[in-house]
Amino acid sequence: MSNLERIESIKAGVMGAVSFTVAYLLATLVNSLSFSVAVVFLGVSPLLKLAIAALSGFLFGITYRYIIRSDQNSHLKDGAVLAFGLVRGLAPIESGSFLVDDVWWLSFVAVESLICFAIARVCLDFAIDRRWINPFQS
Repeated sequence: MSNLERIESIKAGVMGAVSFTVAYLLATLVNSLSFSVAVVFLGVSPLLKLAIAALSGFLFGITYRYIIRSDQNSHLKDGAVLAFGLVRGLAPIESGSFLVDDVWWLSFVAVESLICFAIARVCLDFAIDRRWINPFQS
């Protein structure tokens, strides 16, 4: 793998991190208007949650670039969003969090993750279409 490919991957990761984090911040803002802030952040530091969101978006951006390559297969694109969204959205179940008792809240978190990754996908597709980020060349 050349250094140019690595640079393109980092650009995709940064685009994914920024777009996912902005979407996450907007979702958190909407949640804070609908729910109490204590429920939205669930006792975890807001900065830690933002750092995790940025890392999730960064990893999604890099992986998404490799998954789609130069294909126009919508199933690959949808599958990447679904895989990342479900893993992030359903993580509270495995952690044994108190959220397991509240199916409504778990569903909400899973859908929120899917929407945030879908927004990151749209941003990445836009950047790739504009050639701001080059698709992976195998």
